Formats: sequence, C-alpha cells, structure tokens
Amino acid sequence: MKVREALTEADLIAVHPVMAELRPHLDLAAFLAAVSHQRTQGYRIHFVEEDGVVRSAAGWRIMDRLSWGRHLYVDDLVSRAADRGRGHGSALMDWLIDEARRQNCTELHLDSGVQRHGAHRFYLHKGMDITCHHFALKL
Repeated sequence: MKVREALTEADLIAVHPVMAELRPHLDLAAFLAAVSHQRTQGYRIHFVEEDGVVRSAAGWRIMDRLSWGRHLYVDDLVSRAADRGRGHGSALMDWLIDEARRQNCTELHLDSGVQRHGAHRFYLHKGMDITCHHFALKL
C-alpha cells in the first residue's frame, strides 16, 4: 500500500469523506478552510488509496515541547469504517512512525477519545502506551 500526501484541493476533496467519519462536524468547505489554516502551523495530511478510493487518512505535524522534545503529533487518524481491519490504517501508522524517525523525532503522540475502544486496541497493538489523561475545558 502506498502512502501519499494530500497536496492539492482534489486530494483533500477525496480525503474528506474518510476524515468526516472522525470529524463529522466539518462539512467539505469547513474542512478545506481548516486544513488551509492549519497548514500554516505545519499540518500535513497523508492517506492510503486503493482502487481510486481513499481508505485511510492521517493529519499530523512535527512539534517541539518541553515535555516531549521533538515529536510527531497525530491530530487525526482514521480508516473508512467499511475498510477497517484490512491493513490500510496499519500501513499509514507504520509510515507515520517511519516519518517521525526520518524527522529526528524522539516520540510519536496522539490523543484518542475515551469511547474509541477499537482504536485503542489498534494503538496498543502498534506498541503505543497510554501515558496520560488529557483534560479539556470548553470555552
């Protein structure tokens, strides 16, 4: 499976239906606007396509923090519900781990909603650890 970067608007339009499974509050126009803005902050999207259909997508960025040093942070990682268990997400996650190493990161991080038990099993299977609780306050 080949991992490609979503560089064009056509790529983003193709990625949107998959990303909308994780981010249903973003219609296409809001998604395109958000990606455009987040790109100014280093955000990138890579995806796995098979038979002309985007099967899995990830939004990520390289960051530096006092707590974790240089790391790759995965903002979004999703496979189409119809394609889960077929290896697309695994191929994408392996690519992200390799990219983190290529970028001289010491860690890869992501947050996952507490209700996403299947995703948690996947992350643990990929060797990740649950290392903290994330707290949020709606303003």
